[in-house]
Amino acid sequence: MSESKKKENSEITDAEWDILKVVWQQQPCAAGNVQEALQQQRNWAYSTVKTTMDRMVKKGILKISKIRNLQLFSANITESQAKRSEILKTIKRAFDGALTPMMQFLLENEQWSKKELQQLKELVDKSKPK
Repeated sequence: MSESKKKENSEITDAEWDILKVVWQQQPCAAGNVQEALQQQRNWAYSTVKTTMDRMVKKGILKISKIRNLQLFSANITESQAKRSEILKTIKRAFDGALTPMMQFLLENEQWSKKELQQLKELVDKSKPK
């Protein structure tokens, strides 16, 4: 499987999302920096963070660069790529890949402010069909 397919097909867990958010802000960074940044949110031991990050490397989500004995992690995907992948998986799984039923569901089943609805309308009006 190619690297791009590996990344595309890798489901990102909640724990990996938390780690990715830190990595996107601090990259390149060591696992210890990530563990410290997540200390308040998740009381993980260093070994938990490092093991999870090593798994993320195997999944193609992170990459490692080495400087002597120090391993620095960087994201192998952008925040936009990760969000797009998550949204497309949800649309495919819950709405058979169709955007309109998803939007209809959200509009009918969630409470939206007038401002949010106006912003959504403006986005739709601005978008250009493919």
